[in-house]
Amino acid sequence: MGCQEFMMKSPFLSLLLVSILIINSCSEVQGRKWKGEGTTKNLESIVTGRCYEYIRLVNPAVGEKNCSGIWEAFKNAFINKDPCSILPKDYELYINLSLHTIPPNKSLFWENNQLLVSSFAGRGRRFMSVADTLFGFFGDLLNWCGQANSTELDYESCPTTEECENNALESFWRIASATYAQHSSGVIHVLLNGSAVGGAYPVPGFFADYEIPNLQKDKISKIVIWVVDDIEGPDRESCGTHTVKILEDRLKTLGFDVTCTDNYKSVMLLLCLDYPDDSKCTLSSSAPAAQRGPVSSDRGGSWNKLMFVSFASFLFKFASVY
Repeated sequence: MGCQEFMMKSPFLSLLLVSILIINSCSEVQGRKWKGEGTTKNLESIVTGRCYEYIRLVNPAVGEKNCSGIWEAFKNAFINKDPCSILPKDYELYINLSLHTIPPNKSLFWENNQLLVSSFAGRGRRFMSVADTLFGFFGDLLNWCGQANSTELDYESCPTTEECENNALESFWRIASATYAQHSSGVIHVLLNGSAVGGAYPVPGFFADYEIPNLQKDKISKIVIWVVDDIEGPDRESCGTHTVKILEDRLKTLGFDVTCTDNYKSVMLLLCLDYPDDSKCTLSSSAPAAQRGPVSSDRGGSWNKLMFVSFASFLFKFASVY
């Protein structure tokens, strides 16, 4: 007996099946679950604490900031709204309240190497990436979204960029990236991953789409690109090749002075902390081992000479007294 024939002969079962389908459909709409992770638990406590940590310890030079007001502006950008209808402009008040000066020559842009950039920047001591600004530090490595017609955060799931581009997280980093680029000056640095699948300079990408268009040419003296391979990764791209060349050409066409270095030594040394035994991390001495003895002997000779002079001075003073 076919399904259609069975349904025709069993009207009660047919009605029951339709009812179940309707109930399931309504439940799916009302309790829709997104593919992304839900809001980070204790979000308000975390970000408010980060704000005070930043202005008190990380970068006191920014001066006083209204941390509770910044939280309210941040939350109101996406709360009680369709999670797929959040735009960068919704965060404008938040940006205005958290904005501060980015020191010249300290901007560090990046793609595909977030944790490396965080370590290399040193929370603003060496460089100041977007996550080292107050407006970026506030949301770094966190997740959040709201719900339509509700003042509650969604702790179960949030939409991914694949599900909808105008979500709370994506729009936040778009305006944060654009603001960061607008306020960068002097020599700016770009750290790219030469081992990344899909290219060291991805297009589309935050650097390509939101940061380069917002760079202020009159404020920037030079753009320094570093292409660094993963220690255990392949050497897919280098300066002057593939997507890196596309980036270099784009920046030069825009009128910027551009230089590029492969496997910048300072960054490689940082990577080698985790891979000390890798062949790429072997440190060679400029002086042969055989020459180290005389260096040590010279230090001993200098000490002997010092002792001799001191002893001679003592004898001279002793003789003059008697």
